[in-house]
Amino acid sequence: MSSANLTRDETAVRSAAVTLHTVRVELDLRAAPDPEQTGFPTTTTLHFDATAPDTWIDFIGGAVHGVTVNGEARPVEYDGARIAISGLAASNTVVIDAVGVYSRSGEGLHRFVDPVDGETYLYTQYEPADARRVMACFEQPDMKAVYTFVVHAPGGWQVLSNQSASAVSQHDGAKTVEFAPTLPLSSYITSVAAGPYHRVDAEWTRDDQTIALGVLCRRSLAEFLEADEIIEVTKQGLDFFTDAFAFPYPWGKYDQIFVPEYNLGAMENPGLVTFTEAYLSRGAATDAQRGARANTILHEMAHMWFGDLVTMRWWDDLWLKESFADYMGSHASSAATRYTDAWVRFAANRKAWAYQQDQLPTTHPIVADITDLEAAKLNFDGITYAKGASVLKQLVAFVGEENFFEGARRYFAAHAYGNTALEDLLVELEAVSGRDVRAWSRAWLETSGMSTIALETAADGGRMLVQTDPRLHRLRVGLYGLTDGALSLREKVELDIASARTPVDFADADLVVINDDDLTYAKARLDERSLDAVEQALSTLEPLPRALVWSSLWNAARDGELPAARYLAIVGAHAPAEQNIGLLTGVLANASYAIGHYVPDDERAAHRATWLERTWAALTDAAPGSDAQLSWARAFAAASAFDASRATDVRAILDGRGPDGLRVDPDLRWALLTALTTVGEASGDDVAAELARDDTASGRTAALRALASRPVQEVRLVAWHRAWEDEELSNDHLSATIDGVRAGGRRDLIGALDEGYFERVAGAWQDRSIEIARRLVVGLFPASPDLDLVDGWLAANDSAPAALRRLIVEQRDHLARDLRVRADQPQREG
Repeated sequence: MSSANLTRDETAVRSAAVTLHTVRVELDLRAAPDPEQTGFPTTTTLHFDATAPDTWIDFIGGAVHGVTVNGEARPVEYDGARIAISGLAASNTVVIDAVGVYSRSGEGLHRFVDPVDGETYLYTQYEPADARRVMACFEQPDMKAVYTFVVHAPGGWQVLSNQSASAVSQHDGAKTVEFAPTLPLSSYITSVAAGPYHRVDAEWTRDDQTIALGVLCRRSLAEFLEADEIIEVTKQGLDFFTDAFAFPYPWGKYDQIFVPEYNLGAMENPGLVTFTEAYLSRGAATDAQRGARANTILHEMAHMWFGDLVTMRWWDDLWLKESFADYMGSHASSAATRYTDAWVRFAANRKAWAYQQDQLPTTHPIVADITDLEAAKLNFDGITYAKGASVLKQLVAFVGEENFFEGARRYFAAHAYGNTALEDLLVELEAVSGRDVRAWSRAWLETSGMSTIALETAADGGRMLVQTDPRLHRLRVGLYGLTDGALSLREKVELDIASARTPVDFADADLVVINDDDLTYAKARLDERSLDAVEQALSTLEPLPRALVWSSLWNAARDGELPAARYLAIVGAHAPAEQNIGLLTGVLANASYAIGHYVPDDERAAHRATWLERTWAALTDAAPGSDAQLSWARAFAAASAFDASRATDVRAILDGRGPDGLRVDPDLRWALLTALTTVGEASGDDVAAELARDDTASGRTAALRALASRPVQEVRLVAWHRAWEDEELSNDHLSATIDGVRAGGRRDLIGALDEGYFERVAGAWQDRSIEIARRLVVGLFPASPDLDLVDGWLAANDSAPAALRRLIVEQRDHLARDLRVRADQPQREG
């Protein structure tokens, strides 16, 4: 095992022997604008007690120049990931002088140069274990410390960290900023950002507490920041969580910074939350996109308590922060902001991620068995986030909302600034609710898989709910009638089910929505009568039951129980009438996926042509300037990458002759042009002309994608090799290159590369950072109908790293599902 891949057992031994108190980190970033400078000086001073004579300190960087222990210089014993420290006393001061390396992968200290103005921007991203790329540290969540950061940077830059600056000095065109000491933090949520960021200031006041607020982005994106909207949501969230948790916001200030080439949606660094720039739309955005951003703002804010104030001991209990934050993001959005449809979007879209993940052979309990850091990295998945949030919604129904929040308040009071495990939370919830929360935990948190619940009618007319993998569910069943082409609620029945078969006495209903109100976590099937009803009148339902029906239809299509053609027909009939843009966006993406993955090969071209026409018709029929029009335009652009029959209309939109009111921003322009490129209707010269029009970071990434998408075998081959071999590609540029290789589903152009993939994956995993390796392993996995290639690699590589094998196994399962569902489709008539 690589020394960089820390294990749960060895870190437990280390934290038992070492008590960390304070860490002082000094970073010299003055030369960051010089592209010739690949690294930066970093000096770390750690104060800790020890009960063992030896330990190690984590660091991944360019070099370690000096190690001093209690004032004595020691030989440097460094293997590229660990610095061995020996001869420790009961109390110790260790100073490590080293050189960190600027990142282009989004791990550690990422350096980005804005092509618009040539300015350099830096930010850190650490979770789960990349703080060691910037400072020497004990890289495990249960070794909290008080951190003091000192940063030397160019004089005109914004310099930020978790705390406010306590001292700033200027000298020879540079500045030195020393930040106030933090409260106790784990290494992975410390943070630094530096660069000429644009900043908007505000403040939030509550009783005798005033919190300074900042919203930042690159200068070239300042016009797209929507700072007023972001600040409003931030204030609403601080009001909500202050009341809900009865623990004042503890981190002193609240900066939120939108950064380029970010690997995540956001990260909860206390006092300095980082977000992807994808949340800043360059001109055209739907209200659903703003709602998603609000949800993420509130998700990260919930972490200020769940995760930052109280932190899991090890990554097994990652759910203790992520599941709660995912739940709180939707709950707070619905309760405290104008985005009251948050649970509607969650039901149809976010839970789809959980359902997909939970059906893989690598599924795991929400409370997972995480043996090492590589496994931790891959557990930021649909189970930890979306299933966890779904299950917490069931827990709230089980114990009651007030008991749930009172349990959280006691949990924070008991464990503030410390580390916890599952038992610590269960104690508090059981005390306030009087319910058997441990039994609930065993059923929901400590087991994997999910139930499928369906309504069956016996020959004698008796009806019952049938569930696979039986669990205790508290749910509501909605009974709807169909009258004059519209569905309306007749009755809701609340019940608990626990067995495989539960007789029910439902009134005669045209549509039965199992799990109406979305209280539990299960796949809910529609019976045939209900399916007939939604085919006629799906769009007449209220938003939440409509979301649940869309979800049910999609799950049935994925499982091969609802023919893909019938699913697509329902989408074609009802998506144009879908008023909730969050739902519409998910439905459009699912329809495109179904055509590419679940339709039989010999019918795919016909379905693509039909889908292209449906998107064009809906686009032209949508209200000018509406969110629906923009959503259909994006779907039309995506569909045009597979069928050239509307190329003239695509070109017309690019030339300013599109449907009235359509907001054509740079991102939509690139999507349309890339579609033309993919089907051979645009050239490299067209791409160059568009890049001249939009020579920005996003434009350069899009141009790379478009050029790699050209339907020429040699172009795809060059792009494929570049993805594997060009280590200068940033994370975003690598993904764009991979997207180009796979554009248009052109297996005829890249099928010959399948065997080469399996020759390269092990080496990529060993030699590249885990983020880059993961993009290669997943992004370039062959969509071959021959599973023998995958099985052969798995058989020959049973000793490969577990995290790599997990990714391959998951990709195999996705492919096997595609092949199975295609094979089970009924033959098309005529």
